[in-house]
Amino acid sequence: MENRPPKNPVTRVVAVIAVLVAILGFYFVALGHRGIALIRDGDPIAVGLGIGVLILPVLGVWIVVATLRAGLAHQHLARRIHEEGLELDVTDLPKMPSGRVRRDAADALFAQVKAEWEADPDNWRHSYRLARAYDYAGDRTRARETMRRAVALERDEGGT
Repeated sequence: MENRPPKNPVTRVVAVIAVLVAILGFYFVALGHRGIALIRDGDPIAVGLGIGVLILPVLGVWIVVATLRAGLAHQHLARRIHEEGLELDVTDLPKMPSGRVRRDAADALFAQVKAEWEADPDNWRHSYRLARAYDYAGDRTRARETMRRAVALERDEGGT
């Protein structure tokens, strides 16, 4: 048996994302060609459909770029939090069979982190930790909103 180094999970995730973006790029180009063909047809209904079809790849590119930028920003904050030793430690919290933190434990963690955030709401570190606590508590909408706030606060701070 060959001695291979363990595969890096980050590399695997980046590779999957690259493949998905490439597939989406192909799809967007194909949609663009179809939209242009419909417009060239000249029939008013086909032109209207062609314009509508051309909007889809533009919207798709915007969504992909926004998602990738947000992901990179979140990874940047996660790296900084890790370097500063401020990650939320959930290793000892009770978990469900799925691996998610049990609701009562997540709620207790959330209460603790929210108190830290309330003491200094303009610190991106507290907003980041609060976003993670929202995620553990199952409130993904507030987690995303709070993470956007953390990214903005860190950017305003002049983060590296």
